[in-house]
Formats: sequence, structure tokens, C-alpha cells
Amino acid sequence: MQKEFYLTEKLPPYIFAAMYKLKTEAAAKGVEIIDFGMGTPDSPPPQFVMDRLAELSRDPKLFGYSVTGGIDVLKKAICEYYARRFNVELDYNSEALVTIGAKEGIASLASAISSPENYMIVPSPAYPIHTFAFTLSKSNIIHLPAISGADFLREFKKYIEAVEEKPLAVIVSYPCNPTTEIVGLDFYEELVAFCIKHKIYIISDIAYCELYFNEADKPHSILEVKGAKDIAIEFSSVSKSYSMAGCRVGFAVGNPTLVGALYKIKSYLDYGSFNPLQMVAVDALSEKSDEYLAGLRQKYKARGEFLVELLDKELGWKIEKPKASMFLWTKLPKQFAHLTSFEFCQKMIAETGVVMSPGSSFGANGEGFARFSLIRDEDDMKKAVAALKKVF
Repeated sequence: MQKEFYLTEKLPPYIFAAMYKLKTEAAAKGVEIIDFGMGTPDSPPPQFVMDRLAELSRDPKLFGYSVTGGIDVLKKAICEYYARRFNVELDYNSEALVTIGAKEGIASLASAISSPENYMIVPSPAYPIHTFAFTLSKSNIIHLPAISGADFLREFKKYIEAVEEKPLAVIVSYPCNPTTEIVGLDFYEELVAFCIKHKIYIISDIAYCELYFNEADKPHSILEVKGAKDIAIEFSSVSKSYSMAGCRVGFAVGNPTLVGALYKIKSYLDYGSFNPLQMVAVDALSEKSDEYLAGLRQKYKARGEFLVELLDKELGWKIEKPKASMFLWTKLPKQFAHLTSFEFCQKMIAETGVVMSPGSSFGANGEGFARFSLIRDEDDMKKAVAALKKVF
């Protein structure tokens, strides 16, 4: 009987599963684990969201199937959010769709548009689903190594102008997980004009767009650019910005052809998220969340600045302060530069209990880096740095 299968053999071991195993083994040996690995929000959602969900969950009529592509009231709320936040007008019938988190949405879109005859351009490093959504769909991928948005745009244009066969699509994601990089509207304007010229779709992921730390760095939507809807689809969710990761409610907006392709695939695969979760997402995306978002931004900004200063003061580990997201992205310390990023993180877990994500889990160009998630308070940060000090 066959024991090896095409996709499971092609896919590498999922790095976060490997990290979980390392944490479990260290904990079994009595090591206290202080986890900065997964980007799981430690803040509660807005109180009014939790109150509303408690109320809705008592209604037996809401426990049936939902509808493919999301309930209309949520699709309308998504369009209202885009109008208020980005000054972008959307048709909720043809230009907006609810997904089971942004990750599922991107994976389903990949299933809809991929084939062995086309290929995609993906930055390196990048969030894993940006690559493996297309691997799973048996498409081809070209990685362009770049940390900054400017570097990626330059490399992308250089590559496209040098090849005869153009890619079907390119993926961009700012604020970036893992690098925390942000871009201005001029980046999107140049990218859109170039991709229109070469007939290349753009897939934009802005899951961290509400987690910015200065008004001057406030992230943009690619759909703010004139003509972007002709070629671009954009994904986001309520997971990180509203601390609702387990609710699995995301959305896709933009180009009607891509939104329609995503809808057709999803009509075969799912009936959407639990109705009450979609309904509370309506509240989360409203103006009622403004105060909550301001507080969450301040929390992550303060944590990032505190940890950067603490690592520098206690360990001499110099890290650039992030302008957005819920992460720190850093080169490995000089005394550990001979290790791979996985070996470094493995050593830190085994000997100190401090968990980080190895940069290699985000692509080959992430080798030599590590990522901290800002999901622990200042007391835990002090405890972690004290533990790290023993091996530094």
C-alpha cells in the first residue's frame, strides 16, 4: 500500500510543529518556557464583541449552516470599513467576500487560479502560506530575496523585464510578517502601474494594517491606487488587530474576477464561519473599535520599545525598533552567527526556555534571522532576557 504521497513528500516539515515539539521536550525536562514564537494575541477582544458573542451564542437559530462567501451584513460592514479607513468604495456583491481567516482565503484563491503552466512571484522572507498555498495547488513559485519593500520592487521589476513569460500574480504583504517592513502609497502606485503594463495580478495581504505605531506610518491599502481594482485582490482579517484569532473570520476585496474565482472554489469547500462569529466581526470592524485599536497599538509599541532597549542593555543585542506589526525581526547575535537560525532557536529553547521563531521558517532569505512576537508583558520579557543572559 502506498505510504508516500505527492504533496506530503514535497512539503517540508512545518516549522512551528517542530518548534512545538522542542518546547514540549524542554518543558518535560523542567525548563520554564517563555514563548515569543507564535503570533497569538494575548489581549482579550473588545468587551462589546465578547458580550455580543455571548448573547448570540444562546440563539439556537444561528447554529445552522452559514452561506458561502459570508453573510451580507458582514460584507457590507467590510465595505463600510474600507470606505472609512482607506476612502475606497466597494460593491459588496462583487468585490467583497468573507473567508475563514486570511490564511484560508489565500489558500483557496491559490486553488482557484493555479496550474502547473503558470507561476507566482513571492518575496523571501514571507509568511509561509504565501509560498505554500501555491505549492499545495501545484503551481510554480519564483522567490525574490528582499527585506525592504524598495528592494523587492526593484528586484521584481528587474526580473519581469528580463523574462519573456510573465507570472500570473505577485504577492505583497505590508506591514510584513516577519520583517515588520512597511511601505508608502508610492510603492503601491509604482507596483500597480507596472503590473497593469505587464498584465500581472497582485495579491495583497494587509492583516497587520491596524497595528502601526505612528500616524506617519499608517499603512495603506493597494486599492487606494487608481486602477488597482483592475488587477488586485486584498486580504485581511479580524485575527490580530482585534485579538480574535480563534474566530477565523477574514475577508478578500478588490478585483471582481479574482473575488469571483475565490467564491467558486469556496462554494465547493465550505459554508463559511459560524454565523455568530461573522456577526460579531461586524461590530469589530465598526467605529466602536477605534478606542480599542488605539490601546492595542500603544501596547505593542511599548512592548517593542521595551524589549529592544532591554536586549541592547543586557545582552548587547541591537535590534531596530519596528514601525508596525506585533513582531521584532533581527539578525542573530554575532556570537551565534555560526549557527543556522533553527539551531539558534533550538539552543535557546533547550538551554533557556525562551522561544523565538527561526527566520528560515519564512524562506531561504530569512536564514540568519529570528523573530520575536510581542505577546508577553514586560515582566516576562525581563525574565526571558535574564535567562538568555546565561548563554550570552
